[in-house]
Amino acid sequence: MQDPRVELANVELPDFGEPAVEPHIEGEEYEGRLAAMRSRAADRGLDVLVVYGDREHFANLAFLTAFDPRFEEALLIVGAEGAPTLAVGNECWAYAAISPLRLERRLYQPFSLMGQDRSRSVSLEDILREAGVAAGRTVGIVDWKYHGPEVGPDARYWINAPAYLVEMISEICGARPVNATDILMNPRDGLRAVNSVDQLACFEFAATHLSSAMRRMLRGFRPGITELEAVQAGGLNGLPLSLHPVLAAGPRSVYGLVSPSSRRLELGDPLLLGVGVWGGLCARAGFFVHDESELPETIRDYVDRLVKPYFGAIVEWYERIGLGITGGELFEVIDRRLGDPFFGVSLNPGHLTHLDEWVHSPVYAESDIELGSGTAMQVDVIPATEGPYFSTNIEDGIALADESLRAAFATRWPEAWSRIQARRAFMDDELGIHLKPEVLPFSNLAAHLTPFLLSPGRAMRLVAA
Repeated sequence: MQDPRVELANVELPDFGEPAVEPHIEGEEYEGRLAAMRSRAADRGLDVLVVYGDREHFANLAFLTAFDPRFEEALLIVGAEGAPTLAVGNECWAYAAISPLRLERRLYQPFSLMGQDRSRSVSLEDILREAGVAAGRTVGIVDWKYHGPEVGPDARYWINAPAYLVEMISEICGARPVNATDILMNPRDGLRAVNSVDQLACFEFAATHLSSAMRRMLRGFRPGITELEAVQAGGLNGLPLSLHPVLAAGPRSVYGLVSPSSRRLELGDPLLLGVGVWGGLCARAGFFVHDESELPETIRDYVDRLVKPYFGAIVEWYERIGLGITGGELFEVIDRRLGDPFFGVSLNPGHLTHLDEWVHSPVYAESDIELGSGTAMQVDVIPATEGPYFSTNIEDGIALADESLRAAFATRWPEAWSRIQARRAFMDDELGIHLKPEVLPFSNLAAHLTPFLLSPGRAMRLVAA
């Protein structure tokens, strides 16, 4: 479905600036998160929650404590009252003090890397018992994923944390623990599905830096540089990653999520570029050419055939999303406009984002989940034609905020608020995308889609009828 108002034009992308102030989250907010989790656990009749984390699956633990495991695994054991217990290995012992919470730290050296000292560790069973795991108590485990009826009638017992942990808790309590991850990650009312003003400001900070780096990468493209040099041109500043830099070009583009290599970029290459940091991800895809004349003759209608329908769908997605809109409504937009198998859109067209790139998604067919104030979303609609037309892509982060939250954001973080308003004005005035007042764009690329990657000044826009 092509919108005749979509065109490729000369569009000057403004410099929205980069942050001079880094937002932060106060200890009181972390205390509130723990209190809210305890309340949810009590409502379910759970006496203790055990939160598992490791280097890859850190976000729930970091959300609750501001501590993320590095190199090792870690456990947070939260009873109905008192200071939670945090069990860590050798290398996280000092780092765990980064948390503003009062935590009972316990050294559990089997979490440490192999070959390191294990002579000073108490047993995991002792740690669990001291923290409140006991006979007759009901325990929920929070890891990084929960399951539904698709895995069978015992979905609540499908736990992704290590088997030894599940078995030990079962032996101590006399009953199997249950998966309680949805308390944090449910897209309808999970604790990480709605964000405070300070958390949103942290996400905007991260997304701003990341999208500025992505812009430098895109502006630094030239034939003959290596994929590694292309990413290096972005000047990534060290913010922790949620997605390792991806650059898939030429023959490697069929692999999608590959890291950059020493392969040199060649004129005509299909190219996918993406990077994610805690709180933001930015990705683009197109062809490494100046214009359609440098494409194979059979796909010189690339913009008309793929990019224009795609951008038109993204415009409608942006203009539809808002407070009270259901995930099913967003799904319908993309399914109606890009449902033809040619486009190859298979993943959810939009999802919740947080410290980890993908929390969960309320966007699926007939979803009745309404989007509320404090929602952080990733605009994430990826065509995969699996043919010569390759792909096009525009991924950025946004948030939804009601009038009260917008006022708090503007007052508490005015520098970030100014960037958000400048992006909204650019999208409205230059790209023809008319956002609802509650939609806050966080990316400095602000829906800027350049299908010909060697012509960064030519972008898609919607012109008035």
